[in-house]
Amino acid sequence: MEMDPKTLSWENAVIWLRNQPSQRQLVLDAFYDDPLIAAAERYFCSDEWQAVSQLLQGRTGTALDVGAGRGIASYALAREGFAVTALEPDPSAIVGASAIRALAAEARLPIKVVEEFSERLPFADDTFDIVFARAVLHHTRDLDSACREMFRVLRPNGIFIAAREHVISKEADLGQFLDQHPLHHLYGGEHAFLLDQYTSALNDAGFDTVDVLRPLKSPINLFPYTTDSLRTAVVEKLSQKIPAGPLWRVALGRKRVFTSLLWLAEHFDNRPGRLYSFVCRKARP
Repeated sequence: MEMDPKTLSWENAVIWLRNQPSQRQLVLDAFYDDPLIAAAERYFCSDEWQAVSQLLQGRTGTALDVGAGRGIASYALAREGFAVTALEPDPSAIVGASAIRALAAEARLPIKVVEEFSERLPFADDTFDIVFARAVLHHTRDLDSACREMFRVLRPNGIFIAAREHVISKEADLGQFLDQHPLHHLYGGEHAFLLDQYTSALNDAGFDTVDVLRPLKSPINLFPYTTDSLRTAVVEKLSQKIPAGPLWRVALGRKRVFTSLLWLAEHFDNRPGRLYSFVCRKARP
């Protein structure tokens, strides 16, 4: 059935995607598949989450998952031992608050669900030890306000992680990114900012440090690739252009060599919508 662009809800856009056999891998990579508890467990075991977990080492207490969606990060945070509050304005039973409640009940995990937007967090100052937002900031209607709210509700010495945010090099690239996005044409909810817009909003919010995790450096941004699977994909691509597969495998076989090439490639990486993550810390008083 033909669908009018940008007329679907987020829930219906995901349902449409799940009904496309050709998009099965994307559905799995985005953790949109059912049963939800299996998708959440797969996320918890992913290289992406393991990299996040390393950033949380030694931290305990309360965690806020902003824009929690289906609750996969809430599940992972709760599995790490945090008392989790999931903030999700969409009530959907597939991609929203109702889905998170069902997941928490099935997994018997301490996840409280609050239906509200990130620009107006209904919490007192200095409430959470961790604030986590996966692919959230680029959706915000007011980036500066959202970052100020994350800072406000975070306790001193707390950490805010904004994971997998879409970045463009110049405003003119936004249209190209949106045209390439698999769901934007259905529900019209995607966006991307310049890197300086993210870092300025986070610094202006008051964070003491803002560490930038670049697209090809962190497993958080590489997912669904790992360094190894990305190397395999690069070898296959090069072999198609220059048929010398064994040569490419030898040349790129050493992890140190391939990592160095990724470092070099980052200086020329201007893909519209490439993923960055940000690790921000709130100073002690």
